[in-house]
Amino acid sequence: MPGSVLYEHLTALHNREDGLVVATAWDGLSALMLADAGFEAIATSSAAFAATLGRFDGHHEVSRTEHLEHARLFGRLTGLPINGDFEDGYGDTLDDVAATVEAAVDAGLAGIGIQDTSGNPDHPIRDFDDAVNRMRSAVNAAQRRIVVTGRTDNFLQGRPDLDDTIRRLTAFAEVGADVLHAPSQIDPDSLPTIVAALAPKPVAVSISPADNRLSFAGLRKLGVKRVSVGPALYPSTMHIRQANQGFITRDPIAAANVGNSDHISELLALVRQIPTRQPGTRLAGGDVQAN
Repeated sequence: MPGSVLYEHLTALHNREDGLVVATAWDGLSALMLADAGFEAIATSSAAFAATLGRFDGHHEVSRTEHLEHARLFGRLTGLPINGDFEDGYGDTLDDVAATVEAAVDAGLAGIGIQDTSGNPDHPIRDFDDAVNRMRSAVNAAQRRIVVTGRTDNFLQGRPDLDDTIRRLTAFAEVGADVLHAPSQIDPDSLPTIVAALAPKPVAVSISPADNRLSFAGLRKLGVKRVSVGPALYPSTMHIRQANQGFITRDPIAAANVGNSDHISELLALVRQIPTRQPGTRLAGGDVQAN
């Protein structure tokens, strides 16, 4: 599917009345299971992907090439629109950011997130002008072929400055970012302020199993257009602690009761029937359907 078509499709999902719930996968099987559950789009998580490799997120320990292959796998397996969580754009220069966006388009991704982090623990958030210039470079490279999410990690990096967060997101919107995102900002009192400041651009929110103050319906009422779980689904579904405790207590039932292996086998069997999947086709009961 051409980049412009993917762009229009993912943009439409963001802007419809019900908004969009994006599932976050971390490997091929999780992508298949989320597609099988009926999600309409799949996201990568730089944190979850780094963890699968035994690396830290946000420290430039994962390369652009590795993440592109990771995201391309999800698209090939599921045929769903893929949104890549591509940290700071994988590079120090504006040209590096543009090259990352161009590579994501070539890889068939429908969306890409670029954040204002630096990879430097002593100065984790880039200066305002630097962050805005990098976002402009990403948008210019995208050319409406891929949805660009402009993200500030102020709150994740211990900088709960709402005014600066809105200033950054507004600037990202002004240079052309399609969606705006400030992870960990789930405060019902401030969300309407953020949504109003950025209208009519869609606002995305990441939640985790620990967030129980708002339902998706409640977030929609506040004007949020995209909801995802970021990396939270990855550790919550592994059940490693449960399995380990079962082995320690010599309880084989508890140790083994961590997943449905029959369902896993069924999903993998479907993939064998379709050696090469392209974005625009979808896993649905073994049949390939137009997306």
